[in-house]
Amino acid sequence: MPKVERFQAFVAAAVSVAMLAAGLSLPHAFAQQLPRLAGTPDQGTQDNPGDQQDQSVGTLKVNVNVVQLFFNVKDKKGGLIPNLAKDDFQVLEDGKPQTIKYFTAESDLPLTLGILIDSSGSQQRVLEMEKEVGANFLSEILRPKDLAFVISFDVDSNLLQDFTNSSRRLREALNSARINAPPSSCGGLPGAGGGPLPCSSTPKGTVLYDTVYLAAHDELAKEVGRKAMILLTDGEDQGSQLKIAEAIEAAQKSDSICYVLLIADRGFYGFGGYSGDREMKKLAGETGGRVIEVGNKVDKLKEAFDQIAQELRSQYNVGYTPTNTALDGTFRKVEIHTTKKDFKIQSRTGYYAVAKRD
Repeated sequence: MPKVERFQAFVAAAVSVAMLAAGLSLPHAFAQQLPRLAGTPDQGTQDNPGDQQDQSVGTLKVNVNVVQLFFNVKDKKGGLIPNLAKDDFQVLEDGKPQTIKYFTAESDLPLTLGILIDSSGSQQRVLEMEKEVGANFLSEILRPKDLAFVISFDVDSNLLQDFTNSSRRLREALNSARINAPPSSCGGLPGAGGGPLPCSSTPKGTVLYDTVYLAAHDELAKEVGRKAMILLTDGEDQGSQLKIAEAIEAAQKSDSICYVLLIADRGFYGFGGYSGDREMKKLAGETGGRVIEVGNKVDKLKEAFDQIAQELRSQYNVGYTPTNTALDGTFRKVEIHTTKKDFKIQSRTGYYAVAKRD
């Protein structure tokens, strides 16, 4: 879908309610120190004219003043609750009630989705599973006005496929991911599963936090509509220039939901185990997503993707104009409450009140 039509679809669905501008470019001096996406694919030279889904497009900026929230409602057992009404919800910003000006259930707004796939050494025995199941998920969830991109990360962050609606291109991008691990300078006993123990002295091996920042700041921040990224990783970061807090901030500024499929080949870690789940729960929780434990089981991975698809297609959408109109760059805590007892809201924890971009 051409980007003009994509924007029109967003405006029509939102009924003139726009999103708060998300994310500011960092000062030039600091930006020079940040990681960059490598390997940007050449678009438009390999298209088959007969491929109706092959519609790669550029990003689209939007400057707006209304806060828009996408969220799910679940019961005690985690089941999705549909068909609630506007009057069933209350929105608070920094503890102050806000007037909901726009509300809809099962939003039909365009979806922009990023797949971030870990291709570091720890994923050696699960990468092929991730490629196949991830490609099938994308082919099933994407509609004509949706877009997706693929980034792999190991010692670097590599953009394997920029924004496209083509499930064929996305599958090819995922299939192009290759394990890239620095040579180990550590000896020692092999892991319980026969693999080497991770080398703690290796300075750079899995730039996970950098990649989340890049996906949010360089890709998703300029898009409109509903935005999410799905991380396929064990959650371990090794060598990122940025901290998890900076990755979370970038995701929040881009209004992106982060889902983490915790895929871990425990045999790789031997007796030491791994601890990436703690930071991943923080990332997912503060952006309105969640962590799903997969391990190395293909059935669990398929089930996890199915759950994400259901949540993305069952989102409520509220919009409000903040009573605090200052665009001072501060973080505003947002709470969504429901009058229905025992229901849980899955939503981001807040947003940054940033000024419009030119």
